Amino acid sequence: MLGDEDDVFDSVTWESPGTQGYDAGGPSSAPSGPGFRQSTSESDSGPNDPKWEGYLITTVKDPVKELAETKDAYVSYLVTATTNLPIFSAPNPSTRRRFTDFVFLREHLAKDFSACVVPPLPGKHRMEYVTGDRFSPEFMERRRLDLHRFLQRLARHPTLQRSTLLRAFFESTEWHVHMHQHVAHPPGPEHSSGVMDSLSDTLLNAFSRVRKPDERFLTMRESVDKFEDGIALSERFWSRVRNRTSDGGAVLGEDLTGDYHDLAIAVQGLGFLESGITDPLNHFSNTLLEFSALLRHLTQTTTDPFLVHLHSLLQYSHANRAVLKLRDQKQMDFEDLSEYLSNLTQERDRLAAVISGRAGSTGLGLGSYLKDKVDALRGADDDRSRVEKMRKLDGKIKELQDAVSVAHDTSDAFSEETLREQKVFQYTKEAEMKEMFGNLADGQIEFYKAAMEEWDRIIPMIQRIRVDSPVPTVADSVREPVKLWNQVQP
Repeated sequence: MLGDEDDVFDSVTWESPGTQGYDAGGPSSAPSGPGFRQSTSESDSGPNDPKWEGYLITTVKDPVKELAETKDAYVSYLVTATTNLPIFSAPNPSTRRRFTDFVFLREHLAKDFSACVVPPLPGKHRMEYVTGDRFSPEFMERRRLDLHRFLQRLARHPTLQRSTLLRAFFESTEWHVHMHQHVAHPPGPEHSSGVMDSLSDTLLNAFSRVRKPDERFLTMRESVDKFEDGIALSERFWSRVRNRTSDGGAVLGEDLTGDYHDLAIAVQGLGFLESGITDPLNHFSNTLLEFSALLRHLTQTTTDPFLVHLHSLLQYSHANRAVLKLRDQKQMDFEDLSEYLSNLTQERDRLAAVISGRAGSTGLGLGSYLKDKVDALRGADDDRSRVEKMRKLDGKIKELQDAVSVAHDTSDAFSEETLREQKVFQYTKEAEMKEMFGNLADGQIEFYKAAMEEWDRIIPMIQRIRVDSPVPTVADSVREPVKLWNQVQP
């Protein structure tokens, strides 16, 4: 057990300073708790530290089956928010949204903010440890928790919390119209075709590696690898614990919960045979049944949510890894364009040397010499064709120089944004781990307290059982000869 001085999450402070609300009649200070580390102070922040403009508290609750008894039935969820962000028109927006609305929000945030770690959504039909159809109370509650966690992660992000799409998600009364408008007129600059689009797939190979890796991002990738390995190992371990304790279903299986239930029935059967202690044995059997029920309750309320949160955190880390991979791709784009520009420049210099009569391609390599010979065999060695080729090369070089400059700026900007994203992800990860392990500890404490109360109640009943054994003890074997000796004495 860790003592108070060993709390490794003491440094996880997700609290906001006192920030002004929408009006003077609102709360005097911003809410505090997980997800509200929204300091706008710049005195202790570095150039790559994230900066929040306010707080956003979100909830997902009240799942309701809409259009019941029809083939178009679906589940809607009440989404609410409390915020002081200036982009919102009201401090407490609320509306109802269905799962496909969340999917649209996630997909388009990922497109609009490619440098941000946009949290993933749970699979449409993949819900671990939940039995029944998608309209069962267990399924809807588990999905509600996943959607609640998704919006919490968006609310903790200093950039995504201020997006117009997220604002419309909470406030728009014509959400479907807004979705069509967003698809037709996405935010940000329009994508234009240029040199990058004309390059062949062999130039921008997805399996190539960064030639000059940045140590900062290598360290980040190594940290992500270790974190995901630890989360995956924890998920496998707790899955085994869950399967050995209780499968979570209504029907008892081959697990510890079922074993305690079977033991209770066996003890109850013994009570019918032992007429003198029937009542205490029946109470003991009932205690075993209560303990079995407690184990099942622990699985459903503590272990299963913990496993789901572990898996969700692992998927969230995958989204963070994707951003790191995209940053590497931006750097590779710049490196490949630079190499391509260098090759074209060498080719232009070679042609200039040939036209000026400086000993053909002397000093420019064996490859260029052989290329000259091939051109001569094709009859393309006249100065006119070389001049035309140089003119085309000059145009490509000018276009490539602009593209290299843009790629360099893009790579640098993406790298800076990735550094900020890693800090945001680190904040969110630490807060969620504190919440996740805290809930696990609370559930375990509640279980063991309830179990101790059950066993404490049965102990006095067991102790009141009187056992008059006819089997002679050691003391009896000593006292019997003494008694006989006393009887034969005069």
